[in-house]
Amino acid sequence: MNSSPEQRKVRVLVVDDSAFVRRALIRMLDNHPLIQVIDVASDGEMAVNLVKKLHPDVVTLDVRMPVLDGLSALKRIMTEVPTPVIMLSSLTEKGGENTLKALELGAVDFIDKSAAGGPMEITGIASELVAKILVAARVEMRKLQTSPQETRTEHASRPRIASSGTELVLIGTSTGGPPALQQVLTALPAGFPCPILIVQHMPVGFTASLAERLDRMCALTVKEAEDGETLLAGTAYIAPAGHHLKVSREGGVLRAKLDLEPATALHRPSVDTLLETAATACGGKCLAVVLTGMGKDGAVGAAALDRAGGRVVVESEESAIVFGMPKAVLETVKTAASVPLHKVAKTLLEMV
Repeated sequence: MNSSPEQRKVRVLVVDDSAFVRRALIRMLDNHPLIQVIDVASDGEMAVNLVKKLHPDVVTLDVRMPVLDGLSALKRIMTEVPTPVIMLSSLTEKGGENTLKALELGAVDFIDKSAAGGPMEITGIASELVAKILVAARVEMRKLQTSPQETRTEHASRPRIASSGTELVLIGTSTGGPPALQQVLTALPAGFPCPILIVQHMPVGFTASLAERLDRMCALTVKEAEDGETLLAGTAYIAPAGHHLKVSREGGVLRAKLDLEPATALHRPSVDTLLETAATACGGKCLAVVLTGMGKDGAVGAAALDRAGGRVVVESEESAIVFGMPKAVLETVKTAASVPLHKVAKTLLEMV
């Protein structure tokens, strides 16, 4: 008798050029009752061939690989035999940029190997890697294969839009967020009539690369938020990983505030924290958007914003790579709209 999908183990192919790392990953993953390592590869070319042969449920793929590098291998996998991939990356000079490129090419998520403290401590990322593998195994591949560039619109060249009274747009996202943000922000004009504040769950250091990459692509100015700076229209501010991004009003001027409280928050930065402080500072003049992401960060903040008279939009299940965060918001408040990703920018332009 066949087991149900919930009972069947997730079949994982481990790809890394380090024999030590391969052994460590096998040990940590095979110890989990829902995961089975079916094979390993030491270079990108071998990885592509094994994916074609074995059809794993998930691939863990090192960015730096011999013969065929990780990005090239990922591109071939997504083209020739689309499979959920989790990248293993390090925050080096090029690491952040390569990681974001991998997400754009279709990787579900990534793990920061440098967070383990070194090769001898690779098991320190075990719980995070296991959680991301189990999520990746359930992702619909069609949602990963839509290029953000395919939906770039004419909005980026529009002149300044007259505001209807919205003071702030707030965006929260997690798994699948970087390419989703790229798709939304590249479709907005330089003259967008209010500031955009963004919380993207990422390891410390990677949000700087994200801001720089998006700034190069967008008509908007995109930057990491700085403590105390005045929030300006036509600018998107990304919360630096490791700090909460908050909104304060000082003498009628809206400012960004960065700090570490609440220290008990599951995520730092927290979407909930951003939305709650925006509700206090701007009340009904806020428009929040919750995009793809694992978990429920944003639901409590959306409720606070709703009570203050603000509006909330979520990405629909049709396009969300992981529908956790949007679903949690839908179950908490009555949203103004639930739209697929390619319509989010248009919805923002209509509602601000």
